[in-house]
Amino acid sequence: MAASPAVWAVVGATGTGKTALSLDLAEALAARGRPAEIVNADAMQLYRGMDIGTAKLPESERRGIPHHLFDVLAVTEDAAVAWYQDAARDAIRGIHARGADAVLVGGSGLYVSSVLFDFRFPPRDPEVRARLEAELDELGPGVLFERLRHADPAAAERMDPRNGRRIVRALEVIAQGSQTHGAALPDEPVPWHPDTRIVGVGVPRDELVVRLDDRVEGMWREGLLDEVAALREQGLEQGVTARRAIGYAQALAELAGELGEPEAIAQTQQLTRRYARRQVSWFRRYAGVTWVEPGHPAARLVEEDA
Repeated sequence: MAASPAVWAVVGATGTGKTALSLDLAEALAARGRPAEIVNADAMQLYRGMDIGTAKLPESERRGIPHHLFDVLAVTEDAAVAWYQDAARDAIRGIHARGADAVLVGGSGLYVSSVLFDFRFPPRDPEVRARLEAELDELGPGVLFERLRHADPAAAERMDPRNGRRIVRALEVIAQGSQTHGAALPDEPVPWHPDTRIVGVGVPRDELVVRLDDRVEGMWREGLLDEVAALREQGLEQGVTARRAIGYAQALAELAGELGEPEAIAQTQQLTRRYARRQVSWFRRYAGVTWVEPGHPAARLVEEDA
């Protein structure tokens, strides 16, 4: 194994066991004399109080391993990927300065890519974004998506037409004079850190569907509705990003009487399965990934890298 600190990334769809592998990997590295710290790459786990619906690992279960970029935003704040890129890279630099490897773990594809590869983001315009957000709330994502499809067909082709936040961002960039949104994995991505290893956790589709459906039902049993009610008191409904998170949007609708519990759960399951498909598609495009199944011995990954 190289003497200089490395960046490890543990990626894959939601519900595949990335968190468990990241902990095992950090311990396996430490056993080989290379301390490691974990950096979050799940956009929703950035938020304080969003625990049940994001399957966030409690501090008591983190095995004494330092964790970074968990619980750093209020639910009223915007989790912008350009901000995240700077924050995550700063965290990794600090970890490396302490002589430790960094283990980036999460399934938010654009967030992961923004750290691992040479991504550059166009500037933001708060006034334009506020106007577009107001249109999104009034008209819904369909109208804005059609606008994007005419302005930048290539960007629209890559985008989920229901993802209002990403549509708004694309239109914001175009409004500033850029010919294209450009927020996609480059055809030939250049690593940001020269010593980067990517581990993907994969689960057969049929098995993953069962895992995800059970996970969503468990969220409601564990008290997601109470969690969302408490977050609503903290301004969740005013947040741009957090209130649209899968599960949280449906729980808000249930609390408002717009959905019954069976409908809220079913809608969350459907959206989670769709999101998982997009995650798999995103990470399968990465070159040089070591794909493993849940429960793969982390020590073997470290030994193979030695």
